[in-house]
Amino acid sequence: MTTVDDVSRPSRIAAPDEAISAEELQLATRNHGIPLEALRYDVTPAGLHYLLIHYDIPDVDPAAHTLTVDGAVDRPLRLDLAALRERPRVTHRVTLECAGNGRALLSPRPVSQPWLVEAVGNAEWTGTPLAPLLREAGFSPDAVDVVFTGADHGVERGVEQDYQRALPVADALREEVLLAYEMNGAPLLPQHGAPLRLIVPGWYGMAHVKWLRNIRVLTEPFDGYQNAVAYRLRRDADDPGVPVTRIEPRALVRPPGFPDFMSRTRVLRPGPCTVDGRAWSGHAPVTAVEVTTDGGASWTPARLDEPSGGRWAWLRWHLDWFPEPGRYVLGARATDASGRRQPVEQPWNRGGFANNLVQRVEVVVLAG
Repeated sequence: MTTVDDVSRPSRIAAPDEAISAEELQLATRNHGIPLEALRYDVTPAGLHYLLIHYDIPDVDPAAHTLTVDGAVDRPLRLDLAALRERPRVTHRVTLECAGNGRALLSPRPVSQPWLVEAVGNAEWTGTPLAPLLREAGFSPDAVDVVFTGADHGVERGVEQDYQRALPVADALREEVLLAYEMNGAPLLPQHGAPLRLIVPGWYGMAHVKWLRNIRVLTEPFDGYQNAVAYRLRRDADDPGVPVTRIEPRALVRPPGFPDFMSRTRVLRPGPCTVDGRAWSGHAPVTAVEVTTDGGASWTPARLDEPSGGRWAWLRWHLDWFPEPGRYVLGARATDASGRRQPVEQPWNRGGFANNLVQRVEVVVLAG
């Protein structure tokens, strides 16, 4: 008898010097990162924002779509999009980053979506806060987790499932968590979760469930695949690991000059240059960014712009640079108010998650 195991293989680590596979390239054509030159924008245009789709983009009719709230609640709720739009409306500017950002740069490489460093974006999300809805439903005092179910359905590592993620009750009740129906002032696009998605500021992208159709309150920990198996930091297959949650601090350089088509090596002419980029952290506000032009041998403090988008949005940093002709390797590392700082050596784990290793941008400054 044919089962889902016949089409869904276990996770694995690439062999030494193993090339990116056709399956990984297939994932890379469905999902895309931000072009790094788009770091110039305070708010990432929707078409440039990073995108990860676990299964298919579901065919959802906004006019017929409903959200249910059930489980360990006193008053189950069922709301259509019009009813959600009648509730208090707020907008938050939030940086989203995929938990697997940087995976393809690890050695050995976990075989999955082959992200480099571009799986990020900073958008304005509009919707209604989740917490009042949960309080209105009257969640049980014994509630432990809140489970969010999307309309996308598929198979992963042999498990057929709707995409589901849970938040601990305390995190679900944070006032900034949103049920969002707009992105950058326009209705959500299909690939970004239309007509409704969850926004959990400060958490990696796997928590921001798209095509949201159900919220269920549980009195025991959620043991679904995306919580208990996927998105855990583990050293080997037998390690139960710890859950991936908040975004580790990261700074990215907006590549200066112009690129070589294939290698993306940057080319500059001699003279004054402003090196800039963006920095963010889900743990605490970014307090410092340091820049290297020699591949990490030395570091220079950058200047931080005044925050323009609130606590959960990235901020711009910049540094004046006066390079002589030659070859350089640029990078930046962020430190946040919790004391966390980007590493210069890879934080390896089997899933390739939360890898905030310092970026490397190769630059050639021409002679004259």
